[in-house]
Amino acid sequence: MSHRIRHPGFAAKRQSAEQAAQFIRHGMTVGMSGFTGAGYPKAVPGALAQRITASHGAGEPFRIKVLTGASTAPELDGALARVDGIELRVPFQSDPELRSRINAGGLDYMDIHLGQLAEKVRYGFFGKIDVAVVEIAAIREDGLLVPSSSVGNNKTWLDRASKVILEVNSWQNEALEGMHDIYYGTALPPSRVPIPLVKPDDRIGEPYLKVDPAKVVAVVETDRPDRNAPFSPPDEKARAIAGHILEFLSHEVKLGRLPSALLPIQSGVGNIANAVLTGLVDAPFDSLTSYTEVIQDGMLDLLDSGKLRMASATAFSLSPEAAARVNADMHRYRDKMILRPQEISNHPELIRRLGCIAMNGLIEADIYGAVNSTHVMGSRIQNGIGGSGDFARNAYISIFMTPSTAKGGKISAIVPQASHVDHINQDVQVIVTEQGLADLRGLTPRKRAQVLIDNCAHPDFRPQLQDYFDRASRESYGKHTPHLLPEALSWHQRWLDTGTMKG
Repeated sequence: MSHRIRHPGFAAKRQSAEQAAQFIRHGMTVGMSGFTGAGYPKAVPGALAQRITASHGAGEPFRIKVLTGASTAPELDGALARVDGIELRVPFQSDPELRSRINAGGLDYMDIHLGQLAEKVRYGFFGKIDVAVVEIAAIREDGLLVPSSSVGNNKTWLDRASKVILEVNSWQNEALEGMHDIYYGTALPPSRVPIPLVKPDDRIGEPYLKVDPAKVVAVVETDRPDRNAPFSPPDEKARAIAGHILEFLSHEVKLGRLPSALLPIQSGVGNIANAVLTGLVDAPFDSLTSYTEVIQDGMLDLLDSGKLRMASATAFSLSPEAAARVNADMHRYRDKMILRPQEISNHPELIRRLGCIAMNGLIEADIYGAVNSTHVMGSRIQNGIGGSGDFARNAYISIFMTPSTAKGGKISAIVPQASHVDHINQDVQVIVTEQGLADLRGLTPRKRAQVLIDNCAHPDFRPQLQDYFDRASRESYGKHTPHLLPEALSWHQRWLDTGTMKG
């Protein structure tokens, strides 16, 4: 019996990935583990893709609905998308093949707040979960499951699925055991009770996942790494954005609006986010905490420096070098990290109660502070809203950050009107580009517009924005949030027609 599968009943259900994939059939809804390339099943999706290919070759339909925690990896999203095996994908994606097919109209995609999916599944809004395919690190003697490098929606998949396939991945560090905090106190209305978490380092659940052994139809052994994508070193723009944010936070401390240890930090994924986190190493803040979705490279630097006391998340999102660093010293990191279900890491009431400082990226913002974080030119999905909405609406301070231009300076990130809105201006407090920072708190729409144009717009586009705002202020039907409707989206159409937003 494998030392990773220490329960005889589960050991007796060991099968190949090809055998396990036989339990998944056309039309099923499948809940799969995985969150930002961590902890996703690595063998069964590939075997399933082969089955789908054979079925299509025989002229038989075979497509499934796929629900996950967030994005996964080419071995899952890419493999199933390439063989036209996905009918519906929920709630977040980043695979180029999958994204291409979504934007071509070849499959349905539902973008949803990451903190909401688990409860909506429990409500029954997505119907029955036929099969769960969940990666774990080990199965204990008592049948409890040791989670791997992400938790995501795994608790819900294991609870709700009619059948369960477990992938036991020996690449996952055995020292992960004890890092997780799986809360089983959630309930549906009207039986809900308060979640007893008051500090980011509180443990309110159990270190293990539970599953009814009778539902487990297959246990597949794997030894494959997570998709640990490399991060580019922060460029000059990322460092400038980080500098503006750090200066802003220092100013808030001086004014007494933030404590010297700040408040729990939430940060989206990417090079700018890592630049901010790394910048905190030398900033005048100590005993920091993080209550966020993912633990990324910059947080390791903060932990190693002693500046970050505790990081709470639902998954890792690490470069290959950082993943090796964590695995080499997991026993030490385990005491400074907590991985929770994403319905807890992204829970609006907890975010509000803890007073998180939310920092997320955007595609574009309009002059009144409405933010588009999902759609290029209003219609082409990029990745999804992720957890940014969970945090932005409920944060103590909601910060959005981006370079001021894209496509070699041909696209402005600050536009007259956002071509798609994920975050209404009431939920956006601070916007930052390499040009500067716009503190929008307490400002009416027209004052927000001037601050954004002056502080965040690129000089190449600032005169165009000022001209639009000035004319809208004179000619708009209403003067509260002035717009010239025939021109409001003309910048986007100009780029589609000519390849540049410059007029």
